[in-house]
Amino acid sequence: MVLSKFMPKNPQFSAKFAEAARNAHVTAQALVELLENYTDVEAKVNRIRDLEHEGDRISREVTNLLAESFIVPFDREDIIALNHELDDLVDSLEDAARKLSLYGVEKPLPQMAQLARVVEGQCALLAQGMPLIESKGRVRELAALAQKIRALEDEGDLISDQVQRELYVGVHDVPGLIRAMRGGEIVDLIEDASDQAQRVAKTVESILLKNA
Repeated sequence: MVLSKFMPKNPQFSAKFAEAARNAHVTAQALVELLENYTDVEAKVNRIRDLEHEGDRISREVTNLLAESFIVPFDREDIIALNHELDDLVDSLEDAARKLSLYGVEKPLPQMAQLARVVEGQCALLAQGMPLIESKGRVRELAALAQKIRALEDEGDLISDQVQRELYVGVHDVPGLIRAMRGGEIVDLIEDASDQAQRVAKTVESILLKNA
């Protein structure tokens, strides 16, 4: 174990996680664009689906890299967790976009775009901080970014709570009930992405504390 501290570690992990975080940010931006400019829906949803496939590719490469590497930059359990969390983040964003198309949503709830903006902000911070994950001298900077991500998650919770309070107001027929249920499902998926971004930040903080 002592000897392992002096052996070279594979730097590709940090590069892959940085790539995954950038892909998550681009995916969140694409969802914002879809919700705020709700035209050419199928083309925009397909774009988000392609980005989700890109995230899957990066995740597989991290898994393969882990299997091939004897010395890793931080705990294998943390690498596995971070890899899954980043992948799940993009999956939730893609699932929300797919449901918009699948359910034939004619006009998204305004809170959907608000929530997507929250996730986009969180992903921007992740993309900014992830390249620094092995920089011990940047611990405070990364901790500050994680705090901002948590604050945005709190903002997302407030938006989601507003939806839950208002979603079924004035709904008196079955078609209206179905629309409300589907709208609530899509909002929940975007909120899941926000929660997942916070989990990523928490895992990064854990890695920093273990390797400080």
